[in-house]
Parts: sequence; structure tokens; C-alpha cells
Amino acid sequence: MNSGRARVEQNRQKHFRLGGGYRVATGRFLVLHAVSLCLVLAGMSSFVLTLGDVLNSSGLATIDGPLTDWFVDHRTDTATVVMAGFAFVFGPAALPVIILVAVVAWALVTRRLWRPILLAGTMITGVVLTEVIAHVVGRSRPPAEIMMLGADATSSFPSGHVVGASNFLLVGAYLLFSRSSRRTALIAAFGTAALGITVEAASRVYLGYHWFTDTVASASLSIVLLAVVILLDVSRGERSGPEHTE
Repeated sequence: MNSGRARVEQNRQKHFRLGGGYRVATGRFLVLHAVSLCLVLAGMSSFVLTLGDVLNSSGLATIDGPLTDWFVDHRTDTATVVMAGFAFVFGPAALPVIILVAVVAWALVTRRLWRPILLAGTMITGVVLTEVIAHVVGRSRPPAEIMMLGADATSSFPSGHVVGASNFLLVGAYLLFSRSSRRTALIAAFGTAALGITVEAASRVYLGYHWFTDTVASASLSIVLLAVVILLDVSRGERSGPEHTE
């Protein structure tokens, strides 16, 4: 009897609690740390290399002009409506409202604040980083004559729209599905996020407001922020307490 209780206690000690009372096996705990480290390295490397190409007008930046020309040459009425819709949803008018509604509804339904706070904090951090980097780099946007929704003279690097979309979709996918035992759900969530980010990035180039490398840098920043969210989430793990899911 005592040996059975000892085994149960040992099993409990092999679990960590994530934010909100969710417990995860030690192996998965370590995997999440490893994944977050890889994401930080990948995101930072991609951002630094892209920034270097932009500042030196070399490497990936050499395709900015030709790619913009290709999108401009292939504009259609249907594509314009779709791309303008994505620009609106992930723009400064609609996205803050969407985030506010999502965060408040999430907190009220689950009666927990940790994950809504992580999502809101990531979105705010993304806005601050975008503004600071844009001010420091000071890159010019594409010519105003190809901008389809009105002229914009602000700095181009990185894209605030893409940072917002990437943060919302990537971090949202992690926070919603990382606690699920179904891997297919997690894979589908991140696949959908990747598709949404790709379309939003394409819309910024298509509509004439950003260069391709602006969008690459934006997605890279969001990958780093996703890694930070994972680390923060995992850091709340504890070795004691009852096991339950949200």
C-alpha cells in the first residue's frame, strides 16, 4: 500500500504545472524549452540577416523591387477586395477591437487571466517594437503612386500589419491549442496561422505599402515573441497541486 502511494507521489513529481493549473510531463516541459530556444535563435537570425540585407541593399533585398512589380502587374478586382479585407482586419482600426473583445471574452468564459494577459501583452509589445525599429531604421516605403488605399509616408521596416497578424495568429494558436492532447489540432492551428500570415504579408506588398523584406522581418519578430510567450508560460509550472486542465 505504501509502495503504491510512493509511486503515485513520484509520478506527481514528474509533472510541472503550466499557467492556469495545467500540468505537463517533464519530457514535454523540456521539449517546450527546447522549442522556444530554437524559435528565438531562428527568429533573431532571420531578423538580423534581413535587416543587414535591407541596410546594404543586398541578398534578399534585391528581390524587393521585382516582386513588388510582379504584384502590381497581376492586380485584379477580386484580389484587391480580398487583400484590402485582410489589411482592414489586421490594421490599426479593427485589430485592437478584435483583441479587446477576444481578451475580455476569454477571461469571462474561462475565469482565468493568464492566457488572455499573455495575448494582450504580446500584441502591445509587438506595437512598441515595431514603432521603435521603424523609427531607428527609417526605411522608405514603395512609391506612393502604387499604394491602393491612400498614401502613407511612415517608415516601412517592419510592417505593423504583419507583426499584428503574426502575433495574433501564432500566439493565439499556441495559447489555444498547446494544452490539447491532439497533435492534429495543434498542427492544424499553426498551419492555419502560417497561411493567414502569408496572405497578410502578400497583401502588404500587393497593395503597395511594404517591401517583401519588411514582411519577413515582421514575421521574424513574431517568432521571437512566440518563443518568449512559451517560456513565460512554462516558467509558471510547479511541482505540486492537483492535476486539471482548463
